[in-house]
Amino acid sequence: MPTLLAPRYWAMHLLALVLTAAAVGLGVWQYDAWSTRRAAEAADLTRVEPLPLRSVIGPDDPFPGNRVGQPVILGGQWVPDGTVYVSGREHDGRTGYWVVTPLAIGAADASAIPVVRGWVADPADAPAAPTGHGELVGWLQPPEGTGQGDTDPTDDVLPQLRIADVIQHVHQDLYGAYAVVATEAAPGKWPIGAAATNDGTAGLEPATLEQLPDASTFTAVRNLLYAIEWWFFAGFALFVWVRWMRDETQATREDTVETIAAGAAVDGQ
Repeated sequence: MPTLLAPRYWAMHLLALVLTAAAVGLGVWQYDAWSTRRAAEAADLTRVEPLPLRSVIGPDDPFPGNRVGQPVILGGQWVPDGTVYVSGREHDGRTGYWVVTPLAIGAADASAIPVVRGWVADPADAPAAPTGHGELVGWLQPPEGTGQGDTDPTDDVLPQLRIADVIQHVHQDLYGAYAVVATEAAPGKWPIGAAATNDGTAGLEPATLEQLPDASTFTAVRNLLYAIEWWFFAGFALFVWVRWMRDETQATREDTVETIAAGAAVDGQ
C-alpha cells in the first residue's frame, strides 16, 4: 500500500476521486430536480379549478383517492354546536389546535362536511363559531383514522380528525371527508378570501394541508433515471479504482518476490 502513495500515482488517485465525486454530485442534483418537480406538481393540483362538492364526493360515497387536495366549492349552513378542536397541529413551529366546524351542504339538516376553519394556540382563544349561511372553497382531504381515537367524547378536543369521532358532536350525517379552507385556487371568481361568504376564518391563523395530492408516477422520471445512471457510474468508477489498486499492489508484491528470488539465486552461486 505505501507504494500506491508514491507521487507517480497521485494523478490516478486524484482522477478517481474527482470522477466519483462528480458523478455522486450530479446524481444528487438530478434527484433534487426530481423531488422538486414532484413537489411542485402536487402543490399545483391544489390550485386547479374548484368543483362543486357533490360532483366530487356524495354524502354516502367513500373518499375518492385521486381527489386529495382538490378545491371544492362549499355552500350551506354552519353547524356551530358541532365545533371541535383537533390537537397536535403545527403552525410556524408552534403546536396548537385546528378549529373545525361542520357545514351542512344545502339545508340545515342535510349531510355536513367538517371544515377546518383555521389554527389556534389554545381553544380558549378561538373566536365564536360562525352561524347561518356560508360559502367558501376548501381543499378536500381524506378523513384521518390511523392513530388513537377519541377517548373522551364528552369534551370537544379530538386527537385526530376522524369522522367517527366528529359525528358524536352533531345530529346529522357527515361526508366521508373534510375540507381545509382554501387560501388560493385557479384564476377565476371563486368564493375565496374576501370573496367568500361567512367562511369562519376571522380571528384564526390559516391551517396547512396535512396531505398533498400525489404527483403522477411519471413526473420527472427522466431526472430520477439520470440520478440512478450517475450513481451507477460513480460506483463503477470506484470499483475500477479499487480493482486497479488491488492489481497494482499484487503486481508490486510479485515483482518484490521475483527480485528477492533472483537475489537469492545470485547469492547461491
